Amino acid sequence: MNTLRKIVMLVFGILIVLAFQVIPSSHDGIALAAERGGGARGGRGGGYGRNVTPVDNTPRTIAPYFTPATPGAKAPDPEGFIQRWMLLEPISNGLRTNTGFNESYIRNAFSTEYFPRQFEVTPKNGDKVTVNNEELTWHALDSNLWNVKLFRFAYGLNKPIYGITFFVYTVVDCPREMKDVRMAVGSNSASMWWVNGKEAVYLFGDRRMVMDDCVSKRLTLNQGRNVIRGAVINGPGMSDFCVRFIDEEGKAIKDLTINLEK
Repeated sequence: MNTLRKIVMLVFGILIVLAFQVIPSSHDGIALAAERGGGARGGRGGGYGRNVTPVDNTPRTIAPYFTPATPGAKAPDPEGFIQRWMLLEPISNGLRTNTGFNESYIRNAFSTEYFPRQFEVTPKNGDKVTVNNEELTWHALDSNLWNVKLFRFAYGLNKPIYGITFFVYTVVDCPREMKDVRMAVGSNSASMWWVNGKEAVYLFGDRRMVMDDCVSKRLTLNQGRNVIRGAVINGPGMSDFCVRFIDEEGKAIKDLTINLEK
């Protein structure tokens, strides 16, 4: 009887050890919760946990989500998504919730002047602005994915990840004038977008990122340089966006390039 009891206790102890070995670490849990699905092409959801709390037990980096933008032009990805962006480090906004992101709230939030000429400047890599006595830097980056993971950008740079506002900028270079195109955007959470200084499309409310979630009215891209600006606001949860241009049939426009040096 004592021998049987010892065998049972030994087996039970081995099972406990094995169980602890397969339980993922906190950091693994972040990766699983944050990256499941990787965004939403078509009907796929973003797959993001709402209350993921990162831990600081590993070195932070923006890889493998971003690489430094190289000189010259870059084509969109095979489905037309723009991957080269100038990203400003996040501005803390103190938001603890994403509720109340109606049109009037978002328009007021994005009309606030956080830094001088925020919708006029042509930022370069390494340029700095001061917001609420904090110095923030512009980063010229290529997203390694079709969507731009702002959460990973902020987290990798040891910046605030919740209750934040992002400003983004890029330049689309067109080989000819393109009429009746549409700007198609998805974002988590609310965002507004401008093409050549004119409002093109907005996304209000608490939302997950889905490709082509909101589409602009017909617009014209000039031959040569076209400036794209965006602002994304979020309280808790993940932050990301995706942008591309589509034609009248909803097909991606691919014969353009992105060039931050223009």
